[in-house]
Amino acid sequence: MVISDPPARFTRRTFIGWWMASLLTATVVAGGAPILVFLWPAPPKGQKKGLIKVALDKPLDQLQSGDAIKFDAPKTPNSAFIMADGGGDNAAGDLAFGGFLVKDDSGKVNAFAINCSHLGCSVALNTDAKTFDCPCHGSRFHLDGSVLHGPAAYPLSHLTWQQESDPSTISVDGIVLGF
Repeated sequence: MVISDPPARFTRRTFIGWWMASLLTATVVAGGAPILVFLWPAPPKGQKKGLIKVALDKPLDQLQSGDAIKFDAPKTPNSAFIMADGGGDNAAGDLAFGGFLVKDDSGKVNAFAINCSHLGCSVALNTDAKTFDCPCHGSRFHLDGSVLHGPAAYPLSHLTWQQESDPSTISVDGIVLGF
């Protein structure tokens, strides 16, 4: 005679255990899902990094030693330039919505972000003194981006750029923020 084990029964204790586990899991998922959105946010729609073409008011070949040209990021589509380096309020990877091209005495052309390194205000070109002046707190910068007068303790940030075939157009490393 063969004795077989009775079939396993689904007891009340087993049912309550599974029910409590399911309830706890649902609570954790419902409470944790909103937090996951902040840990892994969805990529912004329409944003892409790349070179942004900018038309200059004055061709680069007409830029004299010690001169500077101001340029702005295109507004259609809404764009910004990516800073290559930084200090103070500016950091590599931060965004700037304008910049200056400056030709130094050796003939090299540098591009600087318009943001002051003190607190990020937009600097302006002082053509008489050949400096960049910050209207917010009085910082002044040489045309090579170095600090002439504080409170800024760090130089202006550089922008990565290249000249296009047309001397009135440059391409600056940036990001399209969306339409």
